[in-house]
Amino acid sequence: MAKKAKKSSPKRLRPATELVHGGTLRSQFGETSEALFMTQGFVYASAEAAAARFSGEEPGYIYSRFSNPTVAMFEERMRLLEGAGAVRSAATGMAAVTAAILCSLKTGDHVVAAKALFGSCRYIVEDLVPRYGITSTLVDGTDLDQWRNAMTKNTKILFLESPTNPTLEVVDIAAVAEIAHKAGARLIVDNVFATPLQQKPLQLGADVVVYSATKHIDGQGRCLGGVILSDEKFVTDHLHNYLRQTGPSLSPFNAWVLLKGLETLAVRVERQTASAAKLADYLAGHKKIKRLVYPGRADHPQADIVKKQMSAGSNLIAFEVKGNRAGAFKMANGFEIIKISNNLGDAKSLVTHPSTTTHQRLSEEARRELGITQGLLRLSVGLEDVEDLADDLDRGLAALG
Repeated sequence: MAKKAKKSSPKRLRPATELVHGGTLRSQFGETSEALFMTQGFVYASAEAAAARFSGEEPGYIYSRFSNPTVAMFEERMRLLEGAGAVRSAATGMAAVTAAILCSLKTGDHVVAAKALFGSCRYIVEDLVPRYGITSTLVDGTDLDQWRNAMTKNTKILFLESPTNPTLEVVDIAAVAEIAHKAGARLIVDNVFATPLQQKPLQLGADVVVYSATKHIDGQGRCLGGVILSDEKFVTDHLHNYLRQTGPSLSPFNAWVLLKGLETLAVRVERQTASAAKLADYLAGHKKIKRLVYPGRADHPQADIVKKQMSAGSNLIAFEVKGNRAGAFKMANGFEIIKISNNLGDAKSLVTHPSTTTHQRLSEEARRELGITQGLLRLSVGLEDVEDLADDLDRGLAALG
C-alpha cells in the first residue's frame, strides 16, 4: 500500500525546488520519477482493515474518485507551492471553480463577483447558482465601493479573477478580502493568469484560490486539470465531501502529467514573462494598435496595484487593433508562428479573439462594458525565440494593410 504523500520538513524550500521535489512519495521500487497509479480501487488485508479505512481510523486510499497516490503527490506539491493549509484537485479548471463556489452555499445565500470573468465563470455566477435559490450580483471589480455596496447580510462568497480574462484588469485582492471578511464572507480568487509564482492570493487575504491546471501548470497542451487551495477547515467542512460525492475527479494519468509540468513551471513562466514584456513594449505605440494592456507596464490602468501584489507581469498581452473584427481576424490569420487557439499558458504562442470565442456568450453590451471590443486580441506568449515572435507580429500587422 502506498503511503500518503509526506509534507516537507519545517524548513521551507524555495519554489523552484518544491516544484521538482515537493510531495514526492516512492513505492518499494524506489523509482526516480513519480509513480503512476492507474487504479480505480484498492484492496485490504482484511475486512477489519477495510472497515477501519472507511471509518477514518486507519489512513490509506479507498477509491480513486476521491483519493489516489499519484493525485495526492500533485496536490501536495501544489499545496507547498501555494503555501496553503489544504488542497484538492479536480478534473478541469471549471470543475474547480464550480466546486469552490457551490460547496459551501445553500438556498438563500448571496454571491458577489466581478463582472470581468471568463465566460464559463460568469455562467456559474449569473445562470447556474440562481437555479438553486442563490442570488448573485456582478460588480466592477476595480471599484471597491461597488463591492461594499453589493454586500448583504446573506453574502457568503466573493469571487474574482486577477488579472482578468481577457482584458488584464488587476483587482486589489487585499482590499476586497477585507470587505469580504468584514461581512463574514469568503473571498475566492481565480489566480490562473498570474500563476502561483507571480501572485499569492492567500498571503493577500483570500480564503480560497483556484487554478485551471490546464494552463501554465501543464503548459504544453496535453491534459485538463483543476486545483482548489484553502485552509484545512474549508476543505474538511465543505470541499472534501462535495468532491467525494459529486465526483469531478482528476485522473491519475492527468495528475502525473501535471507533476511533470510543475517541474518546469518556474523556467517556463520566467521565460514567457520576459518575452511578453518585450513584445508588449514592441507593440505599444504602433500606429495600427489602438490600445495595449500589459500588467508589467507603467501605463497599465492599475499599475500601482500590480506593483503591490504581483511579482511580475504575466505572459498575457491584450491589444486592440484598428479595423474592428475584420482587422483582428486579418492580423490573427497573418501569423505563421503564433497559433489561433482559445488556450493559454502553453509553450506555443497562442492568440484568441475573445468576442467570438471565450466570451461570445455575453451580449454585445456586456462585452462593451468590459472592454472586449471586436478588435481585441489576447496573446499568450510561449517559449519561441522572442525575435521570431516579433517578426511574426510584424507579419500580422502587415496583413492589416
